Amino acid sequence: MKAVKMELLNKLWLAPMAEVTDAPFRIISKKFGAGLTFTQMVSAKGVVENEFETLQYLAFSKNEKPIGVQILANDPLTLAQSVTEVKKYSPDVIDLNCGCPVNKVTRYQMGATILDNPKLLGELIKSMKDTSGDTLISVKMRLGKNKSNINILENAQIAQSNGADFVIVHTRTREDRYYIDAEWEWLRKIKENIDIPVIGNGSIFSAKDAVNMIEQTGCDSVMVARGALGNPFLFNRFNKMMENGIDPGEPSIEEVKDAALEHINLLVREYGEIRAIHRAKKFIIWYFRFFNGITSLIDSLIKINDIILLKDFIEEHSNKIKKDVYKPEDLNEIDNLFKRRVLFWLEENKVIVAG
Repeated sequence: MKAVKMELLNKLWLAPMAEVTDAPFRIISKKFGAGLTFTQMVSAKGVVENEFETLQYLAFSKNEKPIGVQILANDPLTLAQSVTEVKKYSPDVIDLNCGCPVNKVTRYQMGATILDNPKLLGELIKSMKDTSGDTLISVKMRLGKNKSNINILENAQIAQSNGADFVIVHTRTREDRYYIDAEWEWLRKIKENIDIPVIGNGSIFSAKDAVNMIEQTGCDSVMVARGALGNPFLFNRFNKMMENGIDPGEPSIEEVKDAALEHINLLVREYGEIRAIHRAKKFIIWYFRFFNGITSLIDSLIKINDIILLKDFIEEHSNKIKKDVYKPEDLNEIDNLFKRRVLFWLEENKVIVAG
């Protein structure tokens, strides 16, 4: 077991998220104080077979370090081969995904289904450890299959005994998906049963949530996923609260606008203007979901297909917010919709905003 650097544990971490944690999002998160970010999840098979899209997800710049790579696999040999390849990119952490509950992953007996087979879990982690060299190895897990089959304590001990340097625990079961409140109390039980660091995850939507998780459970650090969408400011707020106990407060509309515009510029640099426009729209909605005028913004974004017009619109929309032009909206309901479904503006079977 290798020691996890304290500078990593003292800051909030950004979770890997498909179609979200690309280089632009990681760079923005790092700018606002994320201690560790992750690339989008990659398939071990895709890495070994040099699939172009997989290798694109895997790429990152030296300026992004420290950074982690999360791998999806269910075969120890293929996983070991992929770790050998991923090591060449020099990530700081290689993580095994045993937490994804979505059908397109679990139907292939990967992600959270691995938790049903502790023996396989141990074999997978050992295969990573045997080939990882100096790179930290971790595993992201859930509590178990469902409320009647919670085996996180056994699986955490298996992770430790097979060489994991730390574990990341999403405190819901596979069956829970994201539909119920996370059960943080399990983090304290896990801490009492293993010696390696435990990183908490689940229902973190603010810096205060992250601080509360540490104070209530004694976990070593916190990983945030959906709570960072449109809200990279929570990384800095968390860091300040941990340093001096003072929350800098909610960002101003000017700060939100500047972050959104910087994000757009990074997307253009990464993907070119045409692809960036479509990718940017969901992020813009996430940035401005905390303010009145969100409904108007969603309606307007549909019609914009030019980067200059998009930036002009953001400037105009922000000015209207500052001048209190928009009628009050039920922002609590918007927040509840977001927590149930991050793409909350999509109608069933119909895409309102591309991306």
